[in-house]
Amino acid sequence: MKSYARVLAKPLVALLLVSVSLPLPAQQRVRRPSAAPAKPAKPAAAPTPAIRVDTSPWLFKGSDIPPDPEWHFGALPTGLRYAVRKNGVPPGQVAVRVRIDAGSLYESDAEQGFAHLIEHLSFRGSRYVPDGEAKRVWQRFGATFGSDSNASTTPTQTVYKLDLPGATDVKLDESLKIFAGMMAEPAITDAGLAAERPAVLAEQREAPGAQVRYGDAIRQTFFAGQPLAERSPIGTIKTLEAATPATVQAFHDKWYRPARAVVIISGDIDPDVAARLVVKNFGTWTGKGADPADPDFGKPDPKAPATKTIAEPSLPPVVATATLRPWEYRDDTIIFNQKRLVDFLAIRLINRRLESRARAGGSFLQASVSLDDVSRSANGTFTNVIPIGDDWEAALKDVRAVVADAMATPPTQAEVDRELAEFDAAMKNDVDTARVEAGAKQADDMVNALDIRETVAGPKTSYDILQDARAKGMFTPAAMVESTNRLFKGDVQRALLNTRTPDASAATKLAAALTADVSKLAGKRAEQRSVDFSKVPKLGAPGQATARATVGDPPMEQVTFANGVRALIYANPSETGRVYLRVRFGRGYQALPGDRPTPAWAGETALIASGIGTLDQGALDSLTTGRRMGLDFDIGDDAFLLGAQTTPSDYADNLTLMAAKLAAPRWDAAPVARARAAMLTGYAGLNSSPDGVLARDLEGLLRDGDPRWGMPTLAQIQALNARDFKKLWQPLLATGPIEVDVFGDVKADEAIAAVAKSFGALKPRRANEGTGAPVRFPAHNATPVMRTHDGDDNQAAAVIAWPTGGGSADHAEQRRLDVLAAVFADRLFDRLRSVAGASYSPTAQSQWPVGLPGGGRLIAVGKVAPDKVPLFFQLSRQIAAELVSTPVSADELRRTIVPMLQYMARASSGNQFWLIQTSGGTFDPKRIEASQSLIGDMTGITPEALQASAAKYLRPDKDWTMAVVPKVAAGGAGAAVPPGSPLGGAPAK
Repeated sequence: MKSYARVLAKPLVALLLVSVSLPLPAQQRVRRPSAAPAKPAKPAAAPTPAIRVDTSPWLFKGSDIPPDPEWHFGALPTGLRYAVRKNGVPPGQVAVRVRIDAGSLYESDAEQGFAHLIEHLSFRGSRYVPDGEAKRVWQRFGATFGSDSNASTTPTQTVYKLDLPGATDVKLDESLKIFAGMMAEPAITDAGLAAERPAVLAEQREAPGAQVRYGDAIRQTFFAGQPLAERSPIGTIKTLEAATPATVQAFHDKWYRPARAVVIISGDIDPDVAARLVVKNFGTWTGKGADPADPDFGKPDPKAPATKTIAEPSLPPVVATATLRPWEYRDDTIIFNQKRLVDFLAIRLINRRLESRARAGGSFLQASVSLDDVSRSANGTFTNVIPIGDDWEAALKDVRAVVADAMATPPTQAEVDRELAEFDAAMKNDVDTARVEAGAKQADDMVNALDIRETVAGPKTSYDILQDARAKGMFTPAAMVESTNRLFKGDVQRALLNTRTPDASAATKLAAALTADVSKLAGKRAEQRSVDFSKVPKLGAPGQATARATVGDPPMEQVTFANGVRALIYANPSETGRVYLRVRFGRGYQALPGDRPTPAWAGETALIASGIGTLDQGALDSLTTGRRMGLDFDIGDDAFLLGAQTTPSDYADNLTLMAAKLAAPRWDAAPVARARAAMLTGYAGLNSSPDGVLARDLEGLLRDGDPRWGMPTLAQIQALNARDFKKLWQPLLATGPIEVDVFGDVKADEAIAAVAKSFGALKPRRANEGTGAPVRFPAHNATPVMRTHDGDDNQAAAVIAWPTGGGSADHAEQRRLDVLAAVFADRLFDRLRSVAGASYSPTAQSQWPVGLPGGGRLIAVGKVAPDKVPLFFQLSRQIAAELVSTPVSADELRRTIVPMLQYMARASSGNQFWLIQTSGGTFDPKRIEASQSLIGDMTGITPEALQASAAKYLRPDKDWTMAVVPKVAAGGAGAAVPPGSPLGGAPAK
């Protein structure tokens, strides 16, 4: 059963119509909606024969769960089914999913990878769309390729998705027509295969090798003797290279048929219209031949080897175990879901105990237990253990001891009630926020329910099922013990161990650790503590507001308090039950020294976990049990950030916790030690792939070696200690201005009072000293900066970047660069992936730091084969030169700007959009000013203006380049590229 939300009755913003010609009038901007949305245009009537549709709720056959009345169901005589519903979140958008009940488990040995390959070919061209045009059609409709239009293949299904913005009946009709053509008649041709096969092989090549090998080892060990063990959706090089139009077409004809297809629509459209359009476009599709039976996915084999060891030096030591049971179809009934809730609660009890041990400095960095149905191949209880250092044996035994204790001794009723309170709060929050659940999420949840052969239910129904289970007395200590024993007992036990270095005795040690007596290792259970807000450090008297003004559109309240704290309040109940908090304090990266490294990198992990006053993280967990509260931390360019998503009933107390964190921070060595251990555990893996090297080195290099943005060295990580951590962070928490942002379902006066009692009650803070070190961009280099990695020798990455600007004043230039980067990215995709097949996911974007006076860049990154590094630079510089020399066409500009405008229109229906746009505006009013001109800035962009920006920034004497290539046994990186190739390339003529 999946929980579903009710729909939002009316749009939140007026969407832009993509049918208008660009540029649009400069005065237009993202606005809140009128009360009555415009009626959608009607598509031309199509003379289709009458098709009988069975509208009974087919999903709920065999279930006693009440069908969600928001979903409208239908089944055609061909076997095709649909599920459609009205949803106005975001306004104007319609989410379409077409699910085919066939994935990699449906392939023969010779067909491995074909399900995924067909997904690629279908998007490339089909019955109604010429080769390569589907992406452009939906771009003109306002959809962004890769996020709004995409597809995915798993072992059990292939799913095609479209989030159609500004959806009219006509656009939905055309989109469903395209989808119907993709399902019935994709262009499976020699030319299409020649174009997409390299892209699929590039996708396979770009996957991180060590992680892929570990994942393969998990499948091969846990599911030995079953098809899942050898069926990765990506396929194999051998089968992909052997694929022909005839063999791929045969797979398509066998599995792509109406009886295996479900069309799902959730969006801002009349469900009757959506259903009619599904019938119109899919009603005449018929399969070829008889519908084949599902393949046999097998059962866990007790005769297969129980353990396996591997050695991946770039991965941390890790032990994964599984207790496996055969997967069996079960009717999705109320009692089935209630029993599963009991199982999940038993798992939560164990995970809380494991986390408590890890926080206290136990033998493992992280350990968890999960319960899952895997690809309709097995039902399993899984554990995952990452030790501190290399002593995996001690960590495994300690985790086994916690599990054994849970199997032997019931929890207290207080422990059970605590986890039950968390369940209750989460499900009650789903009820409270049901009307603002996104249509795309509802469509995706329906897809997932179909895949696991379950139903969907509205949040209220799900909550009622939980309450009924409570009334039946199902959540007792005895029930927890019974569930735990059942979940950890099975005929098939599996374990996989990864070590950093090969160990001939590892298999013997693993077998011994799995059976060793751990009864004396359980230790004493942590006592259940009762903590209330009386234990939170006291703040001062509520602060007095000295100024209050309405700013911006949509209107917000800007308030200044006597202690210097400022607040920005946006009382907007459109997202029912949701409140977003952001606290900006100090100066972020600008407050850190630019000439030496600091332990600032550990702040995100250890600062919040250290606690508040006398309350450690465990006490804070107890304090917030059953409530929707948060306390996240991040470092911004010009401020440190605390954040949370909470509720109307909890946000005031959440603000109190945030203020107390600044007023009375707790200092604890254990979270600092855990942060150090976590960084050390993952550090070796950074050198195992181009992605890892870029994550480690790129940001620091793009800042010309500035240590504020660079990742610490191994020696600096090892040197981290609690004393130095406190020395850095204690003054930073107490220094600099504070802005409190409260956005969402609040009343303005109540929100102002909540800020007054929390941050307004703080003592005046010391001002920041100095202006911070300037931000630098590296000098132009004729030859790329070279880095090497220890991973697969067919993986490389290339980076090219140009310096731009920063700050909040020149927002029009910032948005021109966003458009320029989007054009660059689309061209790079077309040439590097669609034409050359050299990279699966090349990207380009403009990064303009609003909080810094400079330091921005337009950057392009491509993961390629080592011998294609020069090609990446050649194509990138060629595109840059073209953008400088020739204005973009009206169609290309439209296909770029319309999706961006539609994204803004959709995103602006939510409070987070306005929070991102205006946060910091009480100290920098230009940010609020910039939020008023979003649409005007975008629609005012002309081909000539874009060309001028390209000429200003995409200069060949300013670009900076980097390449990450594999190490080779001889000659270092030189052998990774063709001899004599100028990695730097040259501007195209």
